[in-house]
Amino acid sequence: MIDFIQMTVSGIAVGSSYALMALGMVLIYKASEVPNFVQGEMALLPVFIAYMLIYSYGQSVFTAFFGALAFAMFLGCFLEFAVVRRAKNPNILGLIIITIGLEMVLLGFVSWKFGADQRVMPFPISSYSSIMFGNVYISTLDLLTLVAALVIMVALFLFFRFSKLGVAMKATQQNETAARLMGIRTNRVKMITWGISATVGTVAGLLLAPVFMEPYMMWDPLLKGFAAAVIGGMTSLPGAVFGAYIVGITEHLFGGYVSMEYKAVVAFVVIVIVLCIKPSGLFARHYVKKV
Repeated sequence: MIDFIQMTVSGIAVGSSYALMALGMVLIYKASEVPNFVQGEMALLPVFIAYMLIYSYGQSVFTAFFGALAFAMFLGCFLEFAVVRRAKNPNILGLIIITIGLEMVLLGFVSWKFGADQRVMPFPISSYSSIMFGNVYISTLDLLTLVAALVIMVALFLFFRFSKLGVAMKATQQNETAARLMGIRTNRVKMITWGISATVGTVAGLLLAPVFMEPYMMWDPLLKGFAAAVIGGMTSLPGAVFGAYIVGITEHLFGGYVSMEYKAVVAFVVIVIVLCIKPSGLFARHYVKKV
């Protein structure tokens, strides 16, 4: 029983990093209905920028992290403005290919600039320290990641509910043409959405960096975050978080009781099962178009 509880807690902890990636993907999908496969690399580059600020320019960890978040906001806005917006009447497949192309460009740049060596980001909290709750332990860094995911989800809810920009984003996501007719600058809203999405993903990257850093570090969180977003419903922020915890817990239980070698595929098995039962995901509403 203790092993089950421990694996569940570990799954929740890992699922928190998936939740941050899923939240970023859902934000952009709600705005454009396109899965954003450059989400991981929009976080990867700012993380390495933070590392460079610390070791090349002697900045403190906190200064470097705030600088990375500011750069992530700029990077997301820039990619939407300079690349995505310039595509002339692309279909969904075309936009997906654009995001994959951007992913390869950013990954190649990081590999060229910083190399493929593994490294560790300095952090005020040791990745080896942990907190005991009875016979169950959780690392301090994992606990911080859990808190960060929940705080960001609540902050996004309050942002969409009470801020003018959040309401404008919701209007743009629901009906872009009507929002534009009401005077909302929808292109600017989309640009800011990309910036916020990159910033949220960078939080996940910065919390993973004290464990290990290398150019492919965001691939697994990206894939698991995408799986979580699909399971919860690509238009639901709470669904993305719930789906992330389902993925994290399920893969840890599978790894503990069945096989560690194949736990990576569990997330996608769960996707198939959920979509067979509820095609739009657990928290999203399924619409059928009539022609």
